[in-house]
Parts: sequence; structure tokens; C-alpha cells
Amino acid sequence: MIVLDPIGREQARELARRELEKPIYHRDEPSWAERTWRRFADWLNELLHRASDPGGQQHGNGWLSLVVILLIVGLVIALVAWLMRGRRNPSADRDGLFAGEPEATALDLRVTAERHAAAGRWPEAIRARLLAVARDLEERAVVEPRPGRTADELAREAGAALPGLAGEFRAAVRVFDDVWYGDRPGGPDGYALLTALDEHVRATRPQPLEPVGAEEGARW
Repeated sequence: MIVLDPIGREQARELARRELEKPIYHRDEPSWAERTWRRFADWLNELLHRASDPGGQQHGNGWLSLVVILLIVGLVIALVAWLMRGRRNPSADRDGLFAGEPEATALDLRVTAERHAAAGRWPEAIRARLLAVARDLEERAVVEPRPGRTADELAREAGAALPGLAGEFRAAVRVFDDVWYGDRPGGPDGYALLTALDEHVRATRPQPLEPVGAEEGARW
């Protein structure tokens, strides 16, 4: 016959505690996040209840509750605005490519772009390289010089003049929009894409635009 030693009170309590700590007994309990959210919801509901009648004595601190609610609303609005910052439509409120830029040749703009790239200023480098592409096309009369031209307009006009590079123009403009209007940091990959487009454009020999009135003059 096996004789078992009696279990003391403290030992029995410890065994019970260990048993109750097993996950099988806690599967249906709310998670930490759920408990936190419930406590916050209860607290907020109490604030709303008090703020519904700031002057009522039964609620107490009603005005303070109203101020706290207004602060919470303000913080939520500020958070949403911060999260949406940089996600606005890049097509909105944009100026022409050369807006505010001094007159410069394509060569000057390439030098500026390389200087920005060497310093790690990628948004400025990408913009300067796109400006160099636009200026090169204007200098060779592939597109008509137009100060208010936007990047999207450049992609459409240049893509029509150089169909083989239309896809590259669209990709380059997307990179430009991301860093210049979308507050993206940019980087060497984006700049390399603009540089490749610039080199491909320079290697083309497109038909220049017909001067205005040239067709009428030929008839005579």
C-alpha cells in the first residue's frame, strides 16, 4: 500500500494557482487590447455623460469633461491630418515645372542635378534632372517652350513626340510627383531613372516641330 504525504495549505494553494494559469482557462477572456479599449470607451462615455449637462450638479466637473472631449477631438483631427499629409492628390495645386526657376540651359540643369545628387538631396536632384529633360526638348524644338507646363503635360507632349519613350516619361513623372508633391524622400534609384530618361532623350533624333505658318508658306 502506497502512503501519500498530506498536502499542506500553502502547497495546495500554489498547485491551484498553477492550474488556473493554464491557457485553457483563459481562452474566452478578452485580450489586453480589448480590455484597454473597453476601459477607454467607458471613460469616454462617462465624459460624454458629464459634458451633456455641464451645469448640472449631479454630474460634477461637467465643464472640465467638455474641455477634455474638445481636446480629444482636436488631437484626433490633428492625427488624421498628419497621416493624410503627403497623401493628397499630387495633381492638385501644382505649379509649372519652371515656376520660380531662373533661366538655365539643359547643361546647367544637369550640373545642378549632379551637385544635388552628390550631396544626397534627392528631391532637388530629381527635379533638376527632369527640368534638364524638359529644357533639352525645348532647345531642340521637340516641344514648344511654355513656362507654365506641368510635369504631367510634359509627359503627354513628349510622349507624343517620342512614342518609344512615352512609358519612361510617365514613370519619371511619377517619381517626380512622389518626391516633390508627395513628400517622399526619394533616393538614388529614382534619380537613376530620371538620368536614364535624360540619356535616352539626348540619344534620339526626333523631327523638330514645324514652325508656325510653315505649312501656309509652303503653299505659296
